[in-house]
Amino acid sequence: MIGEREKRFMQIAVELSREGMEKGDGGPFGAIVVRGEEIVGRGWNSVLALNDPTAHAEVTAIRDACSKLNTFQLHDCEIYTSCEPCPMCLGAIYWARPQRVYFANTKEDAAAIDFDDSFIYREIQVPHADKKIPFIAFPSDAARQVFKDWQVKGDRTLY
Repeated sequence: MIGEREKRFMQIAVELSREGMEKGDGGPFGAIVVRGEEIVGRGWNSVLALNDPTAHAEVTAIRDACSKLNTFQLHDCEIYTSCEPCPMCLGAIYWARPQRVYFANTKEDAAAIDFDDSFIYREIQVPHADKKIPFIAFPSDAARQVFKDWQVKGDRTLY
């Protein structure tokens, strides 16, 4: 159910999208992370400002919230974002494990303004050798050993 609370938080995410866009930091995308009634993370697309292709609004908001809360899990939080998350942000959201995500514009709306991620969704299904950027399996005994060491590590933290 979308009420006044959700509308208020979405308005803030949308305002961040405009702020970042007008600063020239990147595309028109903003996001916040909310715990209860408190905004614990803010972000907007900063790809151009940081020369970082991963600096999408949701990722920067998640990083901000995790830093402030000193945790890598946002299980008691919600994310408000001005646009439906791209595949990278979707992955980051699932790793952060918030309760829910509210989004304003759709991925189709984003595609209509030249932010089209449909090729990534298609590439996920393509065999590695046939991807536009080839992915080449390169087995390594040393890499396998690190995994084995992790598996028996007594003080590991699963996430």
